[in-house]
Amino acid sequence: MNELLDDLRRIYERADRLYADWSCPNSTECCRFGITGRQPYVTSIELSLLRHSLAGGGGELTPRHRALPISRDAAEERVCPLLDRSGRCSAYAERPLGCRSYYCERAQRGVGPSGDDLRELVRELQELAAKYELGGELARPLTRALEGT
Repeated sequence: MNELLDDLRRIYERADRLYADWSCPNSTECCRFGITGRQPYVTSIELSLLRHSLAGGGGELTPRHRALPISRDAAEERVCPLLDRSGRCSAYAERPLGCRSYYCERAQRGVGPSGDDLRELVRELQELAAKYELGGELARPLTRALEGT
């Protein structure tokens, strides 16, 4: 198990290197699924690493953060369940590949990866997830995957 999680971390490190010359404005817009209309999908092994991170941080997710309706009304909007009370990602180091590869329109974009580079990372991630768990390569939306965590 630890070897597979180390392999996952290496995939994440490669993704981070591919996006090294991009910068994030820290708006957390990507964590506001009601605004973006999208959320990251996670494989079984990514979910395992997230659960491990959440357990290490001592935090259960609050029910308020679990259901995320798509809403353009800021008063009703819900945010990613991984955001802490201060609005920062509580699992940033272990955030899924989908979080690592999404940048809002305000991001300063560098050269970035080619489509082939990103597809290769996804393929490797899926292969690793399939080793971790039968059917584990079938990614699910983050909020659905975290239900019951």
